[in-house]
Amino acid sequence: MSKLFSLALIASLFAATKAINEEEYGNIGGDPHITTWKDEHYEYHGQCDLVMLQDAEFAEGLGLDVHIRTKVVRHWSYIESVSVKVGNDVLEIEGSADAEDEEAHYWYNYEYQGECEDLAGFPVIMTKQISYKRQYILDLSPKYPGKDITIELFKEFVRIRLHGDEVIFGNTVGLLGDFKTGKTLARDGVTELNDFGDFGDEWQVLPSDPRLFHQSAHPQFPETCIKPEDPRGERKRRLSESTISTEEAEAACAHLKDPLSIKDCVYDILATQDLDMVGAF
Repeated sequence: MSKLFSLALIASLFAATKAINEEEYGNIGGDPHITTWKDEHYEYHGQCDLVMLQDAEFAEGLGLDVHIRTKVVRHWSYIESVSVKVGNDVLEIEGSADAEDEEAHYWYNYEYQGECEDLAGFPVIMTKQISYKRQYILDLSPKYPGKDITIELFKEFVRIRLHGDEVIFGNTVGLLGDFKTGKTLARDGVTELNDFGDFGDEWQVLPSDPRLFHQSAHPQFPETCIKPEDPRGERKRRLSESTISTEEAEAACAHLKDPLSIKDCVYDILATQDLDMVGAF
């Protein structure tokens, strides 16, 4: 099993990291809600493997790839797993819908619960607050002091937060768009896609991309990403049948600082009919 640190120690380490670096740039999580490098929020509803970001020149040529795997549930979707590759090392992480599940679901270099202390020299720190809420921190401090990639699990939901700057992520491409301009660029690096559905489809994992997940899942290119049926109409019908009111969801999410995060939180609670979903934010 991987090296685990005490919660007290990990809390102090992470607090120090956050103190050094208050900026959070791109992140993906929830429905899934995607925040680009320029803090633009959008949603992509489709089931497939997607390129969150990639940069062949990361850390002087080690390379960085982050792929997410999404799953459609009725009229919405969520991130069920993420895989991160640095150099030749790969860490895949998956959530669990079972709130009583005490097991850590991860694969290190395609081995289930393989010993994982680092990815290409960058330490991996794993913590568990409660059985269904875990955190994995890829500490970039050996090369980029105070910076990290944090993966948060809340039940079956996965969120990825990137704490860094242009020095680290300035050359990445993928679902977060262009770091410098904020444009949502296609794979050719030139074409700007203003429809987020088309943009998400563009970044479906291709056979030419590295294989990061330990096993394949439907669909795989050239099959297209699976879309929810009539997502907007079905959402309205479902929300009209909700047992949790909009007011209750808003009250649960009121402590969040970012208005768009509050909006995303409210929607996720109403979509899942689970007030505990606030814990995913």
